[in-house]
Amino acid sequence: MTVGLYFGSFNPVHVGHLIIANHVINSTDLKQVWFVVSPQNPFKNSASLLNEYQRLHLVNIAIDGETKLRSSNVEFKLPKPSYTVDTLAYLTEKHPENEFAIIMGSDGFQNLDKWKNYQLLIKNYSFYIYKRPGFEITETFGAKIIMLEAPLLDISSTRIRSLIKEKKSIRFLVPDAVKEEIERNGYYKM
Repeated sequence: MTVGLYFGSFNPVHVGHLIIANHVINSTDLKQVWFVVSPQNPFKNSASLLNEYQRLHLVNIAIDGETKLRSSNVEFKLPKPSYTVDTLAYLTEKHPENEFAIIMGSDGFQNLDKWKNYQLLIKNYSFYIYKRPGFEITETFGAKIIMLEAPLLDISSTRIRSLIKEKKSIRFLVPDAVKEEIERNGYYKM
């Protein structure tokens, strides 16, 4: 089975993430998209991160009932910070029946050459890249790329966390069940 891995902090998961995942499933040959919740991204400050199990729970709530979308906690058991090349080596060994691909925005792809052992990723995996305004792909690094025109929303987890701190509504930015869980547990108030 061909599986697209959508890596992220998902802090919290929002409708922009879900729209991209749904678009990828609807417009490619991928059979599933796995939201790989990263406990610690080597390029991001982890101080503002909600606990990884809570973020995973929010992703599970967001995709409940979707058979082609699933969450993955694979990076929880790997050394931190998480490196994509290590995660893919682990998944490929544990799930030899699957063919994995990487889903990412054109903004992130521009920094691919800064990733740990990015040459191995290029050699062994395809990249499904959704275009982000202002981030044209001019260098492919020799990777197998499938470009996507995904519908993008100008929504960020950072903005959602700010709205929560300001006691403003996040309705319509996250699924209702995710909003309710965030409110019930007082996430992101500090």
